[in-house]
Amino acid sequence: MSYFGTDGIRGQFGQFPITPDFILALGYVTGQVLLEQSKHENLNPSVVIGKDTRLSGYVIEASLQAGFNAAGVDVYLLGPLPTPAIAHLTRSFHADAGVVISASHNPYQDNGIKFFSAEGKKLSDEMQEAINVKLAQYLQAQAGFANELIQSDNPSLLTPLMPVSDPSGLGKSKRIADAKGRYIEYCKGTFPYQHSLEGMKIVIDCANGAGYSVAPRVLRELGAEVIAIHNQPDGVNINRDCGSTHPKSLQQAVIDNKADVGIALDGDGDRIVMVDDKGNLVDGDGILYVLATQSHEKPKGVVGTLMTNMALELAFNNQDIKFSRAKVGDRYVMQQLVANGWILGGESSGHILCLDKSTTGDALVAGLQVLALISTTGKSLSVLTKGFDLFPQKLVNVRLTQMSDPYDYPELVEAFEQAQAKLKGRGRLLIRQSGTEPVIRVMIESDDEIECDVMANELADRVKAVMS
Repeated sequence: MSYFGTDGIRGQFGQFPITPDFILALGYVTGQVLLEQSKHENLNPSVVIGKDTRLSGYVIEASLQAGFNAAGVDVYLLGPLPTPAIAHLTRSFHADAGVVISASHNPYQDNGIKFFSAEGKKLSDEMQEAINVKLAQYLQAQAGFANELIQSDNPSLLTPLMPVSDPSGLGKSKRIADAKGRYIEYCKGTFPYQHSLEGMKIVIDCANGAGYSVAPRVLRELGAEVIAIHNQPDGVNINRDCGSTHPKSLQQAVIDNKADVGIALDGDGDRIVMVDDKGNLVDGDGILYVLATQSHEKPKGVVGTLMTNMALELAFNNQDIKFSRAKVGDRYVMQQLVANGWILGGESSGHILCLDKSTTGDALVAGLQVLALISTTGKSLSVLTKGFDLFPQKLVNVRLTQMSDPYDYPELVEAFEQAQAKLKGRGRLLIRQSGTEPVIRVMIESDDEIECDVMANELADRVKAVMS
């Protein structure tokens, strides 16, 4: 089995695999893989580890650190920082890998681990598989070790699960005091040096997450008047009725404060949605529209996903901007961008990749590019998005007791084909299996909002009846 989902390893803390013992093993076997692939014979491999603001992050950080050190890997501890900051600092420190402890937009009970390569990009499939193989071997050995330990008269003769041939080869750990400052300067460097945010009032919703400290500072240091909300993390309030998945309080704050723009991050700071000066929500599709069509130099092409609203595709067609869809997940957007030689892509949910600025999706960097356009053009966000109207979209999640493929059921395939034919030329249907839970996602887009809602619910009911 693979322990990696669409975005690393994730689950509820205290339940497998997000348990201290498993995470200790994960650190150890990942360290072994890094040692095997190391190109530096006389130096320990190194990793940087960052996290969001969940209480469980302390336990996971300590477990990973111990595992890596036991394997002979040096660890640089960065503390609470956005996911893209870890990607940047992995490269800055010339580390062999970066590790992020976060469950992104999920509630505080969840947590997870995802890795970056030495280049600050998502870990390759080959590297993930190498870790998977060693994890399987370790867990198999662990199952037998307990019995041997109980039955043994001399436990010191047993082969340990984490053998250390020479204690002098253990890894070391160091906490990096200026990690936030390094990332802040990097973000500011992506904003045009001849412009500033002076005279602009910005509300920033930090989701009580990893960007709570650095995001307001970046905006203030660029000259903006900043009103920070949801920037008081207590370990359990991350993403709670705030952030990119709950933007209503941000919309209200923009109106109440007569702000020019609002920005909402998610818990780990790699997703962004924005609010214009009139209080209207601008999601990832709207941000891509602004960055692609309002810049002085249009991109060769843009990558979206299967969830990207059809209105964006039509808008790009009208402006002769190439557009392609990747599978859901920013790693797949990245793969298609690299394959096409393009630099701009993202998801409706707010993962925005600007590869001329960052190696991964970075909410703050993407937001700064939109703010740069507001500054350089003198146009408000509501003006920059004028004429871009999303198609009505309805998403219904069907929860199952056990996951299976809906396209294995002929009666469902027939229903899907009938819906597609009805929507041809003015909408679309998407049936997708969740990568992290037994859920089938039924999505309908149509130029008719009522039809959109009715068709999505009818198909979801059919899926539930047939597959439950």
